[in-house]
Amino acid sequence: MPTAEMDRLKPEEARESGLLAPDEPRPFEILNAGGKAPVLLLCDHATRFIPRALKSLGLDEACLTRHIAWDIGIAEMTRSLVERLDAPAVFSTFSRLIVDPNRQLDNPTLMPEISDGTVVPGNRDLDPAARAARIETFFQPYHDAIAAQIDVMLAGGKVPTVVSMHSFTPMMHGEERPWQIGILWNRDPRLPQPLMSRLRAEGLAVGDNLPYSGADGHGYTQHVHCDSRGLANVLIEVRQDLIDTRHGAAEWAARIGAALEEVLRDPDLYRIEHY
Repeated sequence: MPTAEMDRLKPEEARESGLLAPDEPRPFEILNAGGKAPVLLLCDHATRFIPRALKSLGLDEACLTRHIAWDIGIAEMTRSLVERLDAPAVFSTFSRLIVDPNRQLDNPTLMPEISDGTVVPGNRDLDPAARAARIETFFQPYHDAIAAQIDVMLAGGKVPTVVSMHSFTPMMHGEERPWQIGILWNRDPRLPQPLMSRLRAEGLAVGDNLPYSGADGHGYTQHVHCDSRGLANVLIEVRQDLIDTRHGAAEWAARIGAALEEVLRDPDLYRIEHY
């Protein structure tokens, strides 16, 4: 990314909220910004980092290692895909418990008081000023970075296809989830449908808008950065017990990477199309 764009995204103003100390990470990380592939990888829930000012949101370490704080295994898997595809990527660098970057701002789970049965003390009774500080410090800079990366790619003559990477817990609310992979999408079928067909041809259990739906309006990243711009896109969910080790993450990055390489050859993906 050009220096001017990077400078515009530096969160000095956000740090004035007092939520991020100077030695703590900025709210996003950009990898391989000049990658040759006309593909942008996104990782909304890459880490479980909580700044010192928020005092772990009142949770112990056991809670913060659970899926409620981040998408287990997906950062390592996405880094492998960055290298395999030679694609740029934008990662969040803060826990989804602070503010979930893939939720609409009016969604009650944006800063959850309870997540999968666990009470989050640091999210209870937040006043409007505290909520706004989290949005301005973490949520908005991350999404500004995504928008800027897309703008840079478009300005360079690339219409990017966007692949958003997530992982899901094998069990939720006492129910087992049988899918190995979930493909989430809204109106644009150009990437999700052939990708599902390719993965199912390998005998994989693939959920079509399962275990979550990309068409329910609750998500943010796909709708704001992709659907609104007419960019082909997909959100890939991988079951966490498959990628919670380095070996597993590498294995599934190879499997999904091979499928992506095949379907991403379609030139129809690299044009702006509103559905």
